[in-house]
Amino acid sequence: MLDNLKKYHLILASNSPRRRELLSGLGIEFEVRVMPGIDESYPSMPASDVAGFIAEKKAQAYLPHLRDDELLITADTVVIVDDEILGKPADAVDAHRMLRQLSGRTHQVITGVCIATNRDARFSRNSRDSRDSRESGDSKVSFSVSTDVTFKQLSDEEIDYYITHYRPFDKAGAYGIQEWIGYIGVTGLRGSYFNVMGLPVQRIYQELTKF
Repeated sequence: MLDNLKKYHLILASNSPRRRELLSGLGIEFEVRVMPGIDESYPSMPASDVAGFIAEKKAQAYLPHLRDDELLITADTVVIVDDEILGKPADAVDAHRMLRQLSGRTHQVITGVCIATNRDARFSRNSRDSRDSRESGDSKVSFSVSTDVTFKQLSDEEIDYYITHYRPFDKAGAYGIQEWIGYIGVTGLRGSYFNVMGLPVQRIYQELTKF
């Protein structure tokens, strides 16, 4: 499958072990490449647009350093509740606050993805109404995938147990759905489970077939 990618050397620009695991599940070869110090700030915009914006911003940093035969994948995941983005918690107190905020409610997990070559290193963002775009010549495609996640009412004991034993300080929203908190806490899911883990691999596969 994906024989069309044989002319490319695929690069995953992420140090996330979950993203590496998920992309490996597609059965394709790729290299992990991490560039430190990328600015992930964003201007005032709807929370639902932030993940896509940052994924493209990451691609901007990598593209000038790619060879012509390299195909880049960048991604960013955000957790949104009440139009507020919950990032990675600073400490246990911050993680407890986030999980208490998610408890008994439905929130959104949005992953923005950019797949690109350096055919056009100028790389300008498209102005668009939708969250999907494809540039001429298929040199770049960007999209965002959203999943609704519902948690049961979590007790303080459950939240503290999870934080103590799993230390989710590297995870947006202070949780990993594939961990204990997902086993006991998630009561509903609408959309891609793998998207919540950090990479919408079904959609990525679909887009890679077009390159």
